[in-house]
Parts: sequence; C-alpha cells; structure tokens
Amino acid sequence: MRRAFITGISGQDGSYLAEFLLGKDYEVHGLVRRFDTSPPYHLKHLLTDSAAANRLFLYQGDIEEGALLRHHLIKSKSEEVYHLAGKTQVGLSYEQVEITCQTNAMGTLKLLEIVRHLQHPVRLFYASSSEIFGCPDIMPQDEQTPYRPVTPYGCAKAFATQMVSVYRRSFGMYACSGILYNHESPRRGKHFVTQKICRAAAAISEGQQQELRLGSLAVQRDWGDARDYIRGMWQVLQHPRPEDFVFATGELHSVEEVLEIAFATVNLDWRNYVHQDPKLLRPDEPTQSVGNPAKARRLLGWKCSSTFQQLIREMTLSACRSSHGQ
Repeated sequence: MRRAFITGISGQDGSYLAEFLLGKDYEVHGLVRRFDTSPPYHLKHLLTDSAAANRLFLYQGDIEEGALLRHHLIKSKSEEVYHLAGKTQVGLSYEQVEITCQTNAMGTLKLLEIVRHLQHPVRLFYASSSEIFGCPDIMPQDEQTPYRPVTPYGCAKAFATQMVSVYRRSFGMYACSGILYNHESPRRGKHFVTQKICRAAAAISEGQQQELRLGSLAVQRDWGDARDYIRGMWQVLQHPRPEDFVFATGELHSVEEVLEIAFATVNLDWRNYVHQDPKLLRPDEPTQSVGNPAKARRLLGWKCSSTFQQLIREMTLSACRSSHGQ
C-alpha cells in the first residue's frame, strides 16, 4: 500500500487530497493543528467511515516543530509528501509579516531539510502560489516567468519555491512546486472573497444578513476548482522527472462577476446589497494574475473539469444548505 503524508490536511486542499488518495487505496497520514475535543471539520466524514478511517492517521503538531515533524515522517514511512500547510490569507500577511514568513518560508525550509535526511526515498510536492509573480510584465504567466512578489505572503512563497528548486538541483531530491492560482470550493475559508460573497448571498436571501462590504470590485483573478488542483498535485509526483508546474484556468474573472453569479443563484440583484469599503482595499494589489497551464496539460494530461460559473453557483448553493443547517 502506498503511503502519503499531507501537511495542512484539515484545510480545503488537504481534505480533498486526503479523499482523493484514499480513493486510490493510499494509506494517508496528515499533520493537523492541535485541537481540543472534536476532529477537524472537513475530515469528520472520513473519520466516521470505517473503510477510510482504517487508512487515515492524524498527527497533532505544527510545521515549525522540526523534531516532532521528523518523528511523524519517519513513523509514517510515507513515500510521498504534500506540503500544503501555512498561512493562507494574503491580506492578513500585512498584519502578520513575521509570522507569515516564519511559517511559509522557514517552515518549508525545515521540511526540506527533514526530507533530505530521511533514510527512505521521498517525493515532495510544495503548494506554491501565483502570488510569487506579483505584478508581472508577462501575461499569462508560466514556469519561466520571473518572481516579483508584492505582498509579504508572496515573498514568503517565493523564497520557499526557490528553496525547493535549490534542493532539487543541489541535493538531487525529487522536490517539485505546483504554482497554484486561486482555487475555490464549498470548503473555501470564509475570509476568502469568493466564499465571503457566496455566503453573503445565501444569508441575505434568507434574511440573515442585510448587506455585504467589499474592497475593489474590479480586481480580477484566475479562479479554478480546488478539486482539479489537488488532482494536479498527485499527477506531479507521478511524473518521471521532478519539475515545477503552473496550475491555472487561463481565464480572468472579476469580483463583480462573482457577485453577479452568486446573487443571481438566489434570485437577487447584488447592486441592492453590496457596498464598497475603502478600508478593505489592499496596499498593493497584484494585477494581470492569470496562469498558462500548457505545460501541465502537455506533460501531465491535466485539465479543468468545471467552469467558473458552475463553481460559484455550487459554492452559493452549498452556502444556502449550510444556512438551513443541512
């Protein structure tokens, strides 16, 4: 039985990846933040499924606890490591610059050192971000686009992505980065703009919320489906050679488009409920952030399975069900 270790297994990507790997008969091990009494929400259905639970093992800890993480990796004997853990909110990185860099940059470096010295061969995937490109001159961006991060989060991710490349070249490790553009799902955190909009549309339609305040509505992003992106992560580690890949849709959509689809799903006009708030504008917003996934399509056979419209509609309907307590 193949074994995989996932840092950040309780998040959006980690939980979907755990499901995906269990479906391929993997034994899955994962690092979760310490919790009191209840298991991580996105993993509850797996832990109550006897067939899945027998192949799913969770370890409490933090990516910065090197000795503990080394112990978990040795114990699990995992051949594949998916590093998804870290601070994920770009806006919050301005308020937590040191913590963001310590976790996303140095935490990744610690993991690389641990994996380098393991006695058994390991293939490592690192979840990088389109934020490493910042405000690029080239559109769309691919694996050769220069790094020009403009946010603390992007700087930390750029450092970690470079170190993955250094360890691959210098130490012969099978270490790869997936440069992931924005990817969403019903499991997306509530602080991310797509989920914030979808949840607000559902709540307003039920009379549970009166308005929604947002920053710029003109901001555009390359938004894809998280379930497609975790499939790409797995495909990267099945490739004969360790290489970096961009995962993106190649399409740009604006925040206003998200509003249009989400509110239309619940038969509302967003203009009656949405107000722009200057306090929510970011100091330096990346522009022209759209990826070119040609390499992943060509070498991995990767492709997107759903449209932007289908994704936002699904997220809104899921938020409606949640508001009903289902």
